[in-house]
Amino acid sequence: MADIKLLRLTDVMQKTGFKKSWIYLLVKQGGFPPAVKIGSRSVAWVESEVNAWIAERINKREETLK
Repeated sequence: MADIKLLRLTDVMQKTGFKKSWIYLLVKQGGFPPAVKIGSRSVAWVESEVNAWIAERINKREETLK
């Protein structure tokens, strides 16, 4: 398996600029990658999935500027 890095919520918040409640709402609506359960009360996000989500937003912006 390739090097997979997990991001905790604070890291995801920093990367996206979103607050906790908005991230969880987007996940619930299917508009953001879901978290991975890493403990009984802990979750994290796969960094590559979050990065792909960000790249998709950038690509959509570029398409609208054309």
